[in-house]
Parts: sequence; C-alpha cells; structure tokens
Amino acid sequence: MDNLLGEFLGTMFLIILGNGVVANVLLNKSKGQNGGWIVITTGWAMAVMIGVFVAISAGAPQADINPAVTIGKWLMLDVYTPGQAIMTMLAEIAGAFTGAIIVFLAYYRHWEATEDPGLKLAVHCTAPAIRDTPWNIVTEVIGTMVLLIGVGAIFSGATDGSPAVGLGPYLVGALVWGIGLSLGGPTGYAINPARDLGPRIAHAILPIAGKGDSDWGYGWIPVVAPLVGGVLGALIWRLVF
Repeated sequence: MDNLLGEFLGTMFLIILGNGVVANVLLNKSKGQNGGWIVITTGWAMAVMIGVFVAISAGAPQADINPAVTIGKWLMLDVYTPGQAIMTMLAEIAGAFTGAIIVFLAYYRHWEATEDPGLKLAVHCTAPAIRDTPWNIVTEVIGTMVLLIGVGAIFSGATDGSPAVGLGPYLVGALVWGIGLSLGGPTGYAINPARDLGPRIAHAILPIAGKGDSDWGYGWIPVVAPLVGGVLGALIWRLVF
C-alpha cells in the first residue's frame, strides 16, 4: 500500500509542477507568460526531480511515477508481479489526474482570461507540432527508450553507499530536461502515459471556461507509444548493459 501511495503522490507532484510551469508560460495574465521552451523544460526537470523524491519518501522505492517505466520493469526486468504493476500504473494515472485538478485550481482565474482553447489543452497534455501518426509514434517511442536506458545507466550498480543513490532524483531530472530540449520539439515529449492521460481526462471533465475539445483522436499516441518505448528501452538495457 505504501508503494501505491508513493507512486500516487509522486506523480501528483510531477503534474502539479510540470503542468504548472506550462500554465505559467501559456495562460494569459500569468507572470510567467511567454517564458518559452527553456522555462517549460526546466520546470519539467524540476517536477521530475521532486516527484521522485516525494515518491521515495512516501514509500515507493522504485519511484517510477511513469507507467512506461513500470511496464518496462515488469515485463523486462522482473521488478513487479503483474498485479503489482497494474496497480502501480493505476496509482500513477490517478496521481496525474489529481495533480491536474490542483493546477486547474491554482490558475483558476486565468482560464477565462485565455481565449485560445489550444493553449488550455496544452497546459494539460501534449500535442504534435506536425500531426503525422506514424512519426509521432516514432518520436515518443524514441524519447521513452532514451528515458529507460538513461534511468538504467544512472542507477546501475548503485548501492546504499553510492553517490548515485542520493543523486538519482537530480540526475533523472537532468535526463528528462535533456530529452525535452533535444527530442521534445515534435510531440512535446509525453514519454509518460500517466502524465498525458490523467490530465487529459481532467481537461475533459473540469469546468474550464472555453476549453474546447480534448483531442482524443491524438490522445492514444502519448499513451501507447511510451508504453512500447518503455518495453523496448528496458529490453535494450537488459540485453546490452
């Protein structure tokens, strides 16, 4: 139960800070409006770092905060039983959904002040810069593979006395920062099904003024493609490293 609570809270904080920085940059009359891509990617790096710390401190030693990481560890690295993996992924999605509601409340007065429904959706979830289903999938698979292999490299051989144990959350944050800066342009680097699905559901049901459509026609890609990338990344790690 502690593991599920940790994954729930860690993913919730991931979204509070991650979607929060997007809201700060995109929504009208926010003090961070027009801060740009560097601000967004930096905010997401900090969000991942804090999310991992929160997950660990709340009882989730794996601190996946990402179903793509969880499924990779389950299918390729034998970290979880099937039941544990499924429950962990559900906890992560629920945490992301809850985090999106908190961001909605924090920026409550700014939704109506923002006319463009696309910006409101972008606060919650990802969308492609160029809509091309096969290549959008490829981008998300590659980004998630890099994430899984990078996480494996960060924690490989780590012991209780290794600096990597304490530095791990910082290094994972830096890894996600690098992925956003280098591979985030085509699709907004979801690389995490919970990060996209939970807030997209929240967007669909919350009373956001002038919110428009939740773009479910695209919404399956940032769920399925990262899951595939997570399995492939874990497989490569298992075979090569």
